[in-house]
Amino acid sequence: MSVRITRLLSVALIGACFITAPAFAKSHPKAKASAPAKGPTLIWRGDVATANGVVEEVAQAWEKSGHGHIELQPFNTASGIDAVASGTADLAGSARPGDGSAQNANLTFTPVAWDGLVIITQSSNPIRGLTLKQVHDIYYGKIHNWSEVGGSNAPIDVYAVASPGDGVEYSLRSLLFGRGNQPVAAPRLYVNTRKLEEGISLNPNGFGVATLAGISGNPKVKAIPINGKPATVANIADGSYPLFIPLYLVTNPSSPKAAAAQSFVDFLQTDPAKAALRKHAVLPYQDGSALASMDGSRRSDILAEVGARASHITPVSAPGATYASRVAVAPTSPDTLAAKMALENRRAEDKETARLTRVNGSVANVTVSSVAYANGSATTVSQANGKDFGKVTAGVSQTGPTTYKVSKGDTLSAIAKRHTVDVAQLREWNHLKNDQIKLGQVLRVSNR
Repeated sequence: MSVRITRLLSVALIGACFITAPAFAKSHPKAKASAPAKGPTLIWRGDVATANGVVEEVAQAWEKSGHGHIELQPFNTASGIDAVASGTADLAGSARPGDGSAQNANLTFTPVAWDGLVIITQSSNPIRGLTLKQVHDIYYGKIHNWSEVGGSNAPIDVYAVASPGDGVEYSLRSLLFGRGNQPVAAPRLYVNTRKLEEGISLNPNGFGVATLAGISGNPKVKAIPINGKPATVANIADGSYPLFIPLYLVTNPSSPKAAAAQSFVDFLQTDPAKAALRKHAVLPYQDGSALASMDGSRRSDILAEVGARASHITPVSAPGATYASRVAVAPTSPDTLAAKMALENRRAEDKETARLTRVNGSVANVTVSSVAYANGSATTVSQANGKDFGKVTAGVSQTGPTTYKVSKGDTLSAIAKRHTVDVAQLREWNHLKNDQIKLGQVLRVSNR
């Protein structure tokens, strides 16, 4: 019995050593810590991109200079701006300027650095480059397969951040579509760019936007060159890489700590702060002063190149993306309910305005939006709600093929376009789980 007690005591003593050792290790630095900084503690909240590229190391330099402590709370742009507006944070980080809303109008957005928006995919993806037009069309839902842009025959899995006010997403959409709140065809949604990067690192077909500072040192993802230009600090500095953006610090002039917060903003212009920025592939704002002067012409050139303009046209698949993004952030808000109604209306319109294609026989009382691939005659009986045809009587015959044999270089998207059908229809008719097709495969291209 005594031997057993002795063994138990030995085990207990050993366990106590393991438990107490880390406690001493953690408390040891506190004993040697220097005197606390003189200034107040400031709370910073904002997007992960600004945290990685601007604030984290600059905050350390700030503290070493004896100004005070910066408490970092990286999450996303919207949460940071909301926190500064409500007084629960003193500083926010943002990869976009103010959006003109009443909330933003009461805040100060100060540009402090330049970063590059980068289109990323997994490092194993063989794609070598994209044009701005191709990036635009992928987000718009016009391009679905990597083979359409010189890559492998595989679907492009588009990722985006769910928050409609995310700075990185907002800035990219402003450049490509002329407005930052433009919905895009991105079914995979994440809470911030950090989580988006993690998702893409696991998927060789992944596609999304991040920042150069955000992916710096991450070997699992790669930035795709745009218009032949890789995203580098040098190419951002001279403006040859087209997707450069300012990074902002946001302050509230009515905050009790407004003066201290402004002091931190001013600290970004000092040599220690600039050195910290450069370590993270970020260009100090003053070093890129020429970029500000070329910004207006750069934006016009991009919109002209992609064939877009500042408009309110919604992409084909965007209503679903809009509803998905808003329900993920605020499921019961008026904007979410409006997006849901828009999605339902869109689906109803799609059913109502179904195409009159590849039809045999005689039809009557049919509402159509197109008579592609139809032979014969159609007599308009009445106009209804602005449609091309209301109630019609038509004699038509099938002219398009019902099957297609896959040839070299074919993609499911290209075949769908050729036969005026949707990719989703081809998948359904041929029981395909994805966009993969084989040479010589016979596909059904009609619902006849």
